[in-house]
Amino acid sequence: MKKKPSFIPYQQHQLTLLPPSLEELIPEKHVVRVVNRAIDNIDVSKLYEKYEGGGRSSFHPLMMLKVVIYAYTQKIYTCRMIAKECRENIMFMWLSGGAKPDYITINRFRSERMKDVIIDIFAEVVDLLNREGYIKLENYFLDGTKIEANANKYSWVWGKSTKRYKENLRKKCEELLCGIDKINEEENEAYGDNDLEELGCDKEIDSQAIREAADRINEKLKKTPNDKELKKAKTLIEKDYLPRMEKYEKQEEILNGRRSYSKTDTEATFMRMKEDHMKNGQLKPGYNVQIGTENQFILGYSVHQRPGDTSCFKEHMEQAKKILGELPKNVIADAGYGSEENYEYLQKEDLNNYVKYNTFHKEASKKWKNDLSKVQNWGYDEEKDEYVCGYGKRLVFAYEKKQKSENGHSSVIRVYRGTECKDCPYRP
Repeated sequence: MKKKPSFIPYQQHQLTLLPPSLEELIPEKHVVRVVNRAIDNIDVSKLYEKYEGGGRSSFHPLMMLKVVIYAYTQKIYTCRMIAKECRENIMFMWLSGGAKPDYITINRFRSERMKDVIIDIFAEVVDLLNREGYIKLENYFLDGTKIEANANKYSWVWGKSTKRYKENLRKKCEELLCGIDKINEEENEAYGDNDLEELGCDKEIDSQAIREAADRINEKLKKTPNDKELKKAKTLIEKDYLPRMEKYEKQEEILNGRRSYSKTDTEATFMRMKEDHMKNGQLKPGYNVQIGTENQFILGYSVHQRPGDTSCFKEHMEQAKKILGELPKNVIADAGYGSEENYEYLQKEDLNNYVKYNTFHKEASKKWKNDLSKVQNWGYDEEKDEYVCGYGKRLVFAYEKKQKSENGHSSVIRVYRGTECKDCPYRP
């Protein structure tokens, strides 16, 4: 005979004698408790300073900070989603003490209150980790990663193109204004009218110069309203040349020395990402994020617009110094950071370092050591200040030249010239 199934009683509207506490529903080792304890143990006085006082009471900044930080640990980033969790998720409800800030309040807190003090709060968290013994600030492991921006992949503006377009436009403007100046000179000779200034063909052409030329053309048209050449120039300048020049100048201002940017996120630079699905080295808008760790805890971070790790090193270390107060004793990084400029910085800061240069591993290989064309395998005569190439020919010192890095670091390059290469069979 088939047994009748039994079920645990299901009474959806059953009342309890005492209302349950949210505290009882949250596991003791849940991450929400970790966030809560961590924020309670750091100094957030800089955050309080962002509130001026007066007017309607604000949600407590400590509660808002806990809610936002916990949301990030759960990969929840939008203000509307955070506000929804505060209404529906018991973890958020416990953390917020039952408060239900709306998405506008959360957005204002992040963009106005939290934005300028996030580094200070991060520094306090690192200080807490140090006090609790999780880190010792002895070893600093540095690496970088490219993070794709939330921007259109095809919205690029290239620095070289902007420069070329602007130069071509400048030449067109010059031709137009010089042509009008020539007409003015002919009129002056014919009629003796010497009260008009030149329109600017001898001046540096920029948007301001084009505006001034347009103003002078308008003044001229008041006296000779039927002048076809001036009318044509006025239309060209106002409808085409001036708007384009202003656009290129704006692009150069945004580029600020960079090679590219995205129209939909002007702070993002086009760079190669690790995820290259098309296998063609496609450039995508993104940021170079540098992160320093110890014992798997993040001690320092910085966001850069330069694709190469080498040129980000000094800026990142200065940012880390602000967060930590002083730099750890030892810096460990891969060969992407090995450069004369960075080694000089490490020496100046008196830091032990384990930073390889880009040919470090190659030099250990037998193939590299046997390659006599490599400068690293040549001999050097210190007394005579001469090199001896792999084939026994001497190179004497010729001259020095200076070069600058992207960061403006100056270095001196010593150039040596071969004197015995003319009949050498290995000259090519």
